[in-house]
Amino acid sequence: MTLAETVRAAFTAEFGTEPEGCWCAPGRVNLIGEHVDYAGGLCLPMALPQVTTVAMRRRSDHLLRVRSAGFDPVDLDLRDRHVDGWAAYVAGVIWTLDPPGFTGADIAVASDVPVGAGLSSSAALGTSIAVALADLCGLPLDEDGRDRLATACVRAENDYAGARTGGLDQRIALHARPGHALLLDFADGSSEHIPFDAEAQGLTVLVVDTGTGHRLADGQYGQRRGEVEDATRLLGVGTLRNAASADPLDDRVLRRRARHVIDEIARVREAAELLRAGRIRDLGPLLDASHRSLRDDFEVSCPELDTAVGAAVAAGALGARMVGGGFGGSAIALCENGHVDPVRQAVADAAARRDFAAPTFLRATASGGARRC
Repeated sequence: MTLAETVRAAFTAEFGTEPEGCWCAPGRVNLIGEHVDYAGGLCLPMALPQVTTVAMRRRSDHLLRVRSAGFDPVDLDLRDRHVDGWAAYVAGVIWTLDPPGFTGADIAVASDVPVGAGLSSSAALGTSIAVALADLCGLPLDEDGRDRLATACVRAENDYAGARTGGLDQRIALHARPGHALLLDFADGSSEHIPFDAEAQGLTVLVVDTGTGHRLADGQYGQRRGEVEDATRLLGVGTLRNAASADPLDDRVLRRRARHVIDEIARVREAAELLRAGRIRDLGPLLDASHRSLRDDFEVSCPELDTAVGAAVAAGALGARMVGGGFGGSAIALCENGHVDPVRQAVADAAARRDFAAPTFLRATASGGARRC
């Protein structure tokens, strides 16, 4: 049974009727360009095959009912404008987007995007809701329309879920193309689809979920973002994208934070050039350098991520790094296909030696964006 069939069956069992449709949006993995989206930087994500799928039927009584296996049921009056917990990612999008004529809905949710793994399960949920609302309420779903949906989803996470996201996750979820990574420029809002077919070159992007989980709303993500903003102000630039160096900063912590952002943007530029030339295997050293920077300068890694990255590289991965907001979650390793199993085993063994949670693995294939399914 497909995920769409699963969510349709769940909807009918819960609400006693058929949904008007099903829509899905992908998780994502960011090849490189972490913690730079809110600094006017460049990022290079791709969508995953794993998606969050929603089945929806509109209501006329301002009631929102949302059901998802493993989560508390949600029943709220949309006129109250108050919500706690995971439902903020649903109701927040509705309130922010405010689609014409929308007065409530029954919604069932099913997902195979790992939750808390740093693979953007929250944005997958929010953007799947946004596409469903746009489709049902006649909002445009062209490129400009998807940009507006992404903006609404970012505002929903910031204002209602308390997560200060920068927009990377929502934009890749809405704009992704199969077989491509998406170079996102957060200075001018532009984007470029760059072919990314690792399999054709005998390569695998292996995702390692360390099982540690993370929460963007727990304060540490917001603290790092605030430090970037402080460094930007002290350097006298509009964004760190415009800073030549972090050296003028007297504060050692702010200097390290700014150095990560400036250097990471440069790494993304180099990575994009490599992909344009079809040189995917040469990404390895950039991934390694990105992880060191996130670990040492930005300080968003953790022992589980460092162990996974180190074990992967020692076992033959071309390069590896943590991905996502950090403080737990996942890492990626770029591997020759023949090294995938040895890398998996080495990472699992390294975690066991340190009594960490057993990691889980998935192969990332560049996939499509949010859509009716």
